[in-house]
Amino acid sequence: MGPEPRRSLWRRWASLLGATALAVTAGGALACPAGAASTNVDFAAHCIPPAIAGLPPIDGTTTANIAVDNTSPKVGDTVTVTYTVVTAAASNPTDLALPADIMTPTGKVTLGGAQTGSVTVAGPKKNDPVPGRGAFPSFSMTGTFTVTAPGAITLSPGDYNIHTSYILELDTPCTVITPPAPVSETVTATDVSQPNTRAITLGSASGNPGDSVTVTGSNFTPGASVTLAGRAGTAQTADTATVTANAQGAISGALVVNDRTTTGVVAYEGGAWSSDKGAGPAAYVVVDNTPVPEGSQKLTTTVKAGTLSMSQAGDAVQLSAVDFGQGGASAGSLQTVTVKDFRGGPAGWSLTGKVTDFTGPGAKIDAGRLSWTPACATKAGSPSTCQAGSAGTVGTSGATLAATPDSALTGGEFTVDARLSLDVPAFTPPGTYSGILTLTLT
Repeated sequence: MGPEPRRSLWRRWASLLGATALAVTAGGALACPAGAASTNVDFAAHCIPPAIAGLPPIDGTTTANIAVDNTSPKVGDTVTVTYTVVTAAASNPTDLALPADIMTPTGKVTLGGAQTGSVTVAGPKKNDPVPGRGAFPSFSMTGTFTVTAPGAITLSPGDYNIHTSYILELDTPCTVITPPAPVSETVTATDVSQPNTRAITLGSASGNPGDSVTVTGSNFTPGASVTLAGRAGTAQTADTATVTANAQGAISGALVVNDRTTTGVVAYEGGAWSSDKGAGPAAYVVVDNTPVPEGSQKLTTTVKAGTLSMSQAGDAVQLSAVDFGQGGASAGSLQTVTVKDFRGGPAGWSLTGKVTDFTGPGAKIDAGRLSWTPACATKAGSPSTCQAGSAGTVGTSGATLAATPDSALTGGEFTVDARLSLDVPAFTPPGTYSGILTLTLT
């Protein structure tokens, strides 16, 4: 075969491939592939076939859907996104059968709502063979994004491109004519920085096997189903009950305790215990009422569980003065906080703080300008070890001042301090500025 026939065949293949790529991206929808989101969305797309194909741009309708692996992530979680362009309504425009695994798709997913931006997605070089005049297969692309803000985050299909590798390397990009495309999926993110303030108390600290103990609690999610459960150390026992939180987030219910190894009672939302959505354990002891053998005496003592509490050396901190026109660090020290954990059981604790804006004569200093460097000391003999929070900004969203982890046995006395520094802007109007630092122990 001479040069001219070879070039003619090359152009013929290029034309066929260009038409093929265009048909894939500009078609309508058939069935959604297994595992994809159940709801498809339609959007107008502008597709440009490869120049070598000699075809004009085509405006058509694309049908697609977005699926995620987690619709209820927390801030900081990574979410996997799958963007599926559903099977095109158009068939192969030629009598030429196309082989398998020649198409590689890439694209973007548009984020909106609580978090904006885009997610880059890509698919494998994999497709079924397409017979002449046959329907084209659908294709999927995946990518990930990190959740940076709480709230509802919408996901919409965006621009995409089909790269074909068959004799020639060709691209057919398609853009959303009127962005953004309709929303196909929504995830609702929660902010883990918010402290858990759920709490429970028991009507009694002990009982015989089979006795019922009253459990009351506060600050649960209004209307949520709450599980009451016995704990033996860190393990949950078979003793459980379910109550519903009222409109104020309060709970009240009874738990029958049969397990003689019970050391405490917890309450939690969801299908399993979580320190983020649970309270307790509140100490509880099952009294051993086994009959005493003849000629024996049973000796019994009780260690009463106490409470988790904190006190502080004072309620006012005077930060150092700064000069108008210079500003800078206004420094001071937190009034020492003493934490006493006399509950017993496996639960640790967390001490968090958040601050308001500093208000003064006709102006304010943003709360985000206050930072701290925490320190924490543990009294000798305490089962737990106090861990200081990270140095950094306090702000209105709050930060951890100190904490102890969950363990088989926790408790003790701890002193918590912090160096404070308020970054005052240089030309803040002269005067006295005050903010409220609120500490929460859970």
